[in-house]
Amino acid sequence: MAVEGAMKCVKVLHYVLLLAFFACAVGLMAVGVSLLLVFNETVDKGTASGVLPVVIIAVGAFLFLVAIVGCCGACQESYCLMVTFVIFLSLILLVEVATAIAGYVLRDKVRSEFSKDFRQHVKNYPRQNHTDVYLDKMQTQFSCCGADNYTDWQKLPLEPKNWVPDSCCVNVTEGCGLNFKGCVERIGAWLKGHVLVMAAAALGIAFVEVLGIVFACCLVKSIQSGYEVM
Repeated sequence: MAVEGAMKCVKVLHYVLLLAFFACAVGLMAVGVSLLLVFNETVDKGTASGVLPVVIIAVGAFLFLVAIVGCCGACQESYCLMVTFVIFLSLILLVEVATAIAGYVLRDKVRSEFSKDFRQHVKNYPRQNHTDVYLDKMQTQFSCCGADNYTDWQKLPLEPKNWVPDSCCVNVTEGCGLNFKGCVERIGAWLKGHVLVMAAAALGIAFVEVLGIVFACCLVKSIQSGYEVM
């Protein structure tokens, strides 16, 4: 009876963790979509760093489906479904660890690619396409000007000379732009400021998944032994 009572508690905790999995899955997909929107504007989609948001979205969607499998397996006390849940959840955990390592390794590469693409956007600015709207938004949001500083705009064949976008200042005068850092430096600092938050969230998700694996293994053992856990 004590074993059956313990298994009932484990099953309840398993359901609680499944709710957390659904929330984590939605959160991962939201983060992935947000990064994808930013990366589409700042880095080449074909690079390794540009693939990271897609991997995050895929992991979130897969985690959502795996949580459904875990829910069905617990409700039906299905040995096969619970074993499948444990295997898939373990795979997701491994992919998340690999993605975190890749993100850490590629952090400097992402900055380099952003710098290169931002400079290319600056060159394309005079064409009056969507690039001008994007750069104006970036410069206004981060209070920056150009890739390194406002002098990046002086290198363009624009009239009048010494012109800069209104998102920096109207005209280059003495002292204009001195308080504006380059966008590469500003946005790089912003990303670094959010690294700890993202790392803490990743550790939290990984911890919940490890607990899910442990509780699921307990249920698998219970189902295999024939205990009643309803």
